[in-house]
Amino acid sequence: MTDTPKRTGSGTALPAIACDIFCAVIDNFGDIGVCWRLARQLSHEHGWQVRLFVDDLHAFTKLCPSLDAARAKQAVEGIVVEHWHEPAHAGETLEIADVVIEAFACELPPVYVTGMAQRGQRPVWLNLEYLSAEDWVADFHLRPSPHPRYPLIKHFFFPGLVPGTGGVLKERDLDAQRATFEQSPEARAAWWQRATGGPPPAPEATVISLFAYENPALDSLLAQWRDNESPVVVLVPQGRVSGAVARFFGLPAFDAGAHATRGNLHAHGLAFTEQRGYDPLLWASGLNFVRGEDSFVRAQWAARPFVWHIYPQADDAHLPKLDAALAHYARPLSAQARAALERFWHAWNGNGTPDWANFARHLPEFEARAASWATELAQAGDLAQNLAAFTKTQLK
Repeated sequence: MTDTPKRTGSGTALPAIACDIFCAVIDNFGDIGVCWRLARQLSHEHGWQVRLFVDDLHAFTKLCPSLDAARAKQAVEGIVVEHWHEPAHAGETLEIADVVIEAFACELPPVYVTGMAQRGQRPVWLNLEYLSAEDWVADFHLRPSPHPRYPLIKHFFFPGLVPGTGGVLKERDLDAQRATFEQSPEARAAWWQRATGGPPPAPEATVISLFAYENPALDSLLAQWRDNESPVVVLVPQGRVSGAVARFFGLPAFDAGAHATRGNLHAHGLAFTEQRGYDPLLWASGLNFVRGEDSFVRAQWAARPFVWHIYPQADDAHLPKLDAALAHYARPLSAQARAALERFWHAWNGNGTPDWANFARHLPEFEARAASWATELAQAGDLAQNLAAFTKTQLK
């Protein structure tokens, strides 16, 4: 990778840190979503020279429409993107970076690992793990793992919700962007016009964004919103629940531009947005249903109440992770609000039927907690900043 000079305070020119990120898209968009955010932050905020290897460019284009899925190598927003033909492929030419990030336990090409061992200054090798709020994460964060054959050490980098972990991704200007949107009636009205073709709903309406995996609890929840005393406006990005929403309204499909009403429930179908377009949807809503990892994190920075549909795993291995997140998030709530939140999250994740009336009566308390939680979460630090700081200690 070609070095781009940068300067220290003394005026001494130093080469930019070269970083390779390897990402295998296992399912949905979470893996590439996190990797693309991380790549942009390391490049734009820290001046790193980033190359991103991705095995599924078609999934990537959903989040980054400017990407050309037919091109094996290209530059997007100053980041080199290469189509990764795993497991043996390591780019058009073998170039070993200063920092190598193995995202979510994908395996590096053997020829690349050999090249890492042969490099004069051994690279900093990080295994970026999935986000978890479980207590053990802080103990394993940055734990070294020596390679069994080569003089290489891999460190495990664990995202988390508390200090002592890797934190979660947050761009430096995210809070300012949210404040600008919230304080501008014109910006909010323009967003509603673009997204739904109409004006914002009346103030008495509860606005909900609905982004989830397929969910058998959805029919019951839609019926409760239909029968709610006050209007409920649901914004449904194209995705895995669009079919269920269509069936509830007796429609053949519920794609972008669709509108439907039953009782007090009013639903709008939204186009699947590129990554930067997702945050305004969260800011425009009073309650956000999110799924997986990336949208879960963005909902927390949005400082709005949210309901998490965690990625389901065999033998309900995901439920302890759900409970760990609840333990942190719900800790200062009143006993009644905490119980309502826990029951609703569990019902949304397959254990029971959601009770909207019980949940909704605590929304004011959930709103206050969402704001305080965003401040609390910031104490763990931004993941990109934490990663960059650790890397610099290893490159000395």
